[in-house]
Amino acid sequence: MKTGIATVSISGSLVDKLHAAANAGFDGVEIFENDLTQSDLSPRQVRQLAESLGLEIIALQPFRNFEAMPEAIRKQNFYQARKKFELMHELGTSRLMVCSNVSPHVIDDPARAAADLHQLAELAAQENFQIGYEALAWGRYVHDYDQAWDIVKQADHGNLGIVLDTFHMYARNNTLDTMRNEITADKIALVQLADAPSLQMDVLNFSRHFRCFPGQGDMPIIEFMQCLKEKGYRDYISHEIFNDEFRASLASEKATDGMRSLIWLGEQLKEPEVPEPTIDSLAFIEFAIEGEDGQKLVNLLQQLGFAITHRHRSKKVDLMRQGKINLVLNYEPQSQAHHYFLSHGVSVCALGFGTSSVAQMIKRTKHYDCARFNNQAGPGELNIPAIKGVGDQLIYFVDSQSVPEFYDIDFVPVSDPNHAHAGAGLREFDHVGQTVLDTDMLSATFFFKALFGFDIEPSQDMTDINGLVTSRVAKSPAGNIRMPFNTSSARNSSAQRFVNQAQGAGVQQIAFNCDDIFATVQQVSRDCILPIPANYYRDLEARFQLDTELLALMQEYHILYDQNEEGHFFHFYTTEHFGVFFEVVQRVNYQGYGEPNAHIRLAAQARQQRIGN
Repeated sequence: MKTGIATVSISGSLVDKLHAAANAGFDGVEIFENDLTQSDLSPRQVRQLAESLGLEIIALQPFRNFEAMPEAIRKQNFYQARKKFELMHELGTSRLMVCSNVSPHVIDDPARAAADLHQLAELAAQENFQIGYEALAWGRYVHDYDQAWDIVKQADHGNLGIVLDTFHMYARNNTLDTMRNEITADKIALVQLADAPSLQMDVLNFSRHFRCFPGQGDMPIIEFMQCLKEKGYRDYISHEIFNDEFRASLASEKATDGMRSLIWLGEQLKEPEVPEPTIDSLAFIEFAIEGEDGQKLVNLLQQLGFAITHRHRSKKVDLMRQGKINLVLNYEPQSQAHHYFLSHGVSVCALGFGTSSVAQMIKRTKHYDCARFNNQAGPGELNIPAIKGVGDQLIYFVDSQSVPEFYDIDFVPVSDPNHAHAGAGLREFDHVGQTVLDTDMLSATFFFKALFGFDIEPSQDMTDINGLVTSRVAKSPAGNIRMPFNTSSARNSSAQRFVNQAQGAGVQQIAFNCDDIFATVQQVSRDCILPIPANYYRDLEARFQLDTELLALMQEYHILYDQNEEGHFFHFYTTEHFGVFFEVVQRVNYQGYGEPNAHIRLAAQARQQRIGN
């Protein structure tokens, strides 16, 4: 199948959109007529630009409110159709997409609609054009694709086919029965793909604001594509997306997301062209640090029981370890970390993932057109490959099967490894929370879904005293890597404060797990723990009837608690430093993140922020 994207799907001028589509690797574009009308390029110039970029103009769309109209309007509509054909000749396209009528003047008469479309197809045949008829989910009388198909059948013309749009089909809860049992591949004029989350709202509002690329929502697009494949359809599949987030993002970024979506979709239908390697672990987190602010971060980590255990052989880079947790502190002036620091201050500049096959992972990143980063390694040091991740962050890939490990090659111990620092009982990374711009949530989570095979959990809203924060968790198939993604449009929310302070997206939260949170908290400096109000513990006692001594100990150390049918969960937070905070958790058969406590944490952080100011 050939790949396309409607220009309405991405932002910018028509020139911007064509360049973005071509650079992302699409074969063609649908020209949304609004984009053409407001462009200063003539239709012939648009054609020339598209051809120079290697793009086919798949279709002109949409032709609205055409069929089954009163005679006076009908006459005007056919005049308009002839003008559309003139435009199509200049654009060099052969398809015109007609969407079902929403006008209050439309007549509820399928036979009349079929007659009008037959006559339009007759005119199109004289120009070697094709007409595609699509059922809009909010069409006045034709709103389901099987209704549109009945009209196309009745019109019975070789130059008329049906447009299948997954959003319009699934938003109306249509089944694939008609498509599977009646529609043949030669009668499909065009396939338009759009996904969407599971929401209950007016379908027009739903369509205009919440469509997304396949794989980013909850509609059964894979089932649709499997049916299409079985029918032997070989023509264009094209994205048509209306989404506020997309309109506010760079055209190049969203076009790349759209192509990644089609690559991912293709992999769901066949054996992957590039075998999917396993992401086994979060091998390390790297901080960009310098000066006094950098030392403050080191002090905070020491308060959590971390110690510098290794130093890099040739660079100003330290390694702090505790349990299986590796924290890389990069002071090197000639490094990506230094450039990251100049833009974002003290912050997480990179994540290191352990993978079962570094070579296969690199092939996969090329397959998905990920931006590579060339690391500068010294003699005898590992050249750890990396790509650009969320925001300006890097993602490194290390061999999870390697013995010795990466730090044994590139670092030297600062003390006898047989007498390593005991720490505070922290064992492993539990989860890493990233905060992204509100325009990038779908892109960031889909990046981890497509490239690494992570599962994306349904979104949740967390109540911040300054507005809502939306959260979605990306989790590795084995469940050992958890990455909540948070965003907010509320300007004073925790998420937006971080974005403002860090000058962009990044890691805001790092959680470590332990076996005994009470033993751990007693080894952690009280000064760094986020204070929790006493009212929380009164409510906790009322909800769970906890033991009095346990509750008192929790209140003394500001430990929060949750439980469900599977188990229970203890956790505490540190205060924020440079917008970043740490969390320590103890899980007992509990798979959540203490979501019922999120509003308590957010309010406590807002209180600390006010005190700090």
